[in-house]
Amino acid sequence: MPVIKSVNGKYPQIPEDCYVAENATIVGEVSFGKECSVWFNAVIRGDVHYIKMGNKVNIQDGAVIHATYQKSPTTIGNNVSIGHNAIVHGCTIKDNVLVGMGSIIMDDCIIASNSIIAAGAVVTKNTHVESGSIYAGVPAKKVKDVSQELISGEIDRIANNYVKYSGWFKE
Repeated sequence: MPVIKSVNGKYPQIPEDCYVAENATIVGEVSFGKECSVWFNAVIRGDVHYIKMGNKVNIQDGAVIHATYQKSPTTIGNNVSIGHNAIVHGCTIKDNVLVGMGSIIMDDCIIASNSIIAAGAVVTKNTHVESGSIYAGVPAKKVKDVSQELISGEIDRIANNYVKYSGWFKE
């Protein structure tokens, strides 16, 4: 059974069509859109500020989503994949974004739509990732533009696959 609990009277809002793995943790002021999934050992802590997610968001194994007390909430748009062991903290991620495995997105960053954060990248505080770009490295910098093939071949494919995968676990 996943840990889903209220904090200070605020309880996670999880639609019935979402999948939450048995050992995931979701606490506090967290809201999901439709067809989302939270995978094994992922932690989503809406204890110090709110966390709001759109539709078709997948939070993969070991990822941590948090915010900054009374300062920076976390907002995640539609069709977003947060890769294994990524950390997303007090930032805004727009629609159609792929956050690579082991990457870190820090406070007050804005990740614009149709973007990719490469695996292992560290997006430092206050960085604004422009729409249609790939950021990589430590600290993360723009390395190239996202092609239409990457949008459909990676960003959309991964988000759609996680909707499919979650169906396997609901049976």
